[in-house]
Amino acid sequence: MRMYVFEQRQDRHSGLSKELRTAGLEAIFVTDEFFVTGIGQLLQQGHETSAILIGESEDMRRQIQVTRAAGCVNPIIVIRDFRNAQDTSELLNIGADDVIVSPIKGTELLSRTNSIIRRLYGHAGESVIVGELTAYFDGRDPVVSGSQIKLSKREYSVFQHLALNSNRVISKDAIYDAIYGTSIDQPFDKVIDVYICKLRKKFATASESGWQYIETVHGRGYKLSSPQSHSQIAS
Repeated sequence: MRMYVFEQRQDRHSGLSKELRTAGLEAIFVTDEFFVTGIGQLLQQGHETSAILIGESEDMRRQIQVTRAAGCVNPIIVIRDFRNAQDTSELLNIGADDVIVSPIKGTELLSRTNSIIRRLYGHAGESVIVGELTAYFDGRDPVVSGSQIKLSKREYSVFQHLALNSNRVISKDAIYDAIYGTSIDQPFDKVIDVYICKLRKKFATASESGWQYIETVHGRGYKLSSPQSHSQIAS
């Protein structure tokens, strides 16, 4: 998961980056210009799961307001230096999703961000059940027909995006952007097909029905669905 971080105090970048990295979060440090010219990329399909982390500054209220005014629904989490109930209430009221006090822990930040994201996609609980498959939003690997399926980091990223959008068609480009985005290490454009193929094989092997759980909707993309929903459409 990518996290766009605004922290004007350069001496904090190293510690923040290290803490986020331990939780599997990719820290992308931005300047105030990001809230003028960079928000547009977050409005594109596939970028909704990227989070924004805003450090203590005089501009944080304006940054939150312009981000929300642009139509950005991405998680916004504010880091405060000290606890202040009145300021926290104000920040939440103008559009922040959460306010935490430093020093932060990467694992807690990841959990808070995941909680915001799953509610954004309409999932109140920690998991979603699709047929024989249970997908978790807290980092756990999925369970199929009672067996936990071990996924690689990239396989899990692809699968989580499909799970958040279960029973909805997601384009391959949207999945690609959600996983790789602006990374300088972008792989070949067929890599999503490769991961989808690996996921299908694992799910079909583990499921009692033999269902692969990821459908190809020709010309549109992929959809995580159960054999029951597929049979209903077919009939």
